[in-house]
Amino acid sequence: MTIENSSDDPLRLLMGSEVSAVSFTRGYVELQFDGPVLRALSDPSGVYGGREWRFPAPGSPELMLRYIGETVDGCELDPDRILALDFGEHRLVVPLDPDSSGGPEAAHMVGVDESGRTSVLGGMWIW
Repeated sequence: MTIENSSDDPLRLLMGSEVSAVSFTRGYVELQFDGPVLRALSDPSGVYGGREWRFPAPGSPELMLRYIGETVDGCELDPDRILALDFGEHRLVVPLDPDSSGGPEAAHMVGVDESGRTSVLGGMWIW
């Protein structure tokens, strides 16, 4: 298992990947990328089609679902502040600061194993 808190290399694994699913649970929001999975334990926000949103505000789940089919073309990681993914004119941000996370972890990313399945054998990063 890899735990990485100071490098944006894990996010680079998502470059060129398409969002295949957005899932909502009681405790987090999950973005799936046909293998890798990014879990936002703190409430994400972003801009889609010029419209700002902040989860769990009304309308935000519908806007988040629009990321399905979008391809990651940029990323940013400031381990004390944000984790962000860019999709052309769209952006999704997971706040990483202690005030936003409500606990010791704000986000997880799980990689893929040699067969391409989601697995901690492919790495797990915790912010």
